[in-house]
Amino acid sequence: VPLQAFGGGLVQAGGSLRLSCAASGRTFSSYAMGWFRQAPGKEREFVASISRSGDSTEYADSVQDRFTVSRNNAKNTVYLQMNNLKPEDTAVYYCAASVSYRRLPDLVGVDYWGKGTQVTVSS
Repeated sequence: VPLQAFGGGLVQAGGSLRLSCAASGRTFSSYAMGWFRQAPGKEREFVASISRSGDSTEYADSVQDRFTVSRNNAKNTVYLQMNNLKPEDTAVYYCAASVSYRRLPDLVGVDYWGKGTQVTVSS
C-alpha cells in the first residue's frame, strides 16, 4: 500500500508537531500502522504503532507520554502527535504498514514503508 508522510519541520525544544501519513487504496483498515525514525548515524527504530481498529497502541519508552498515535480509517490516514519535543527526537520519521500488529515493533514486521519526513528539534 503506497504511503506518504507529511508534517515534518523545524521546531524548538518543548514544541509540538503533528505528522500525517496518507495511504492510497481501499485496504488501509486491513493494516496495522506504525511510525519509526532514523537519526543520522543510527539505526532505524520503532516509535509507535496502532492496531487496525485503533483500539490498541504501543510506544517506545523514549516517547511514552509525549507522543500519541491515532488513525482515521475513513480518511486512510494515520497520525503522530508529538509534544514536548526534545533535540534527541531529531530524525527522519517513517510511517509503516503491517498485516500483523504484534510484529510491528520489529523492522522485519513491516510490509510497506512510506517515504520519510524530516523532524528537526533545536535546543
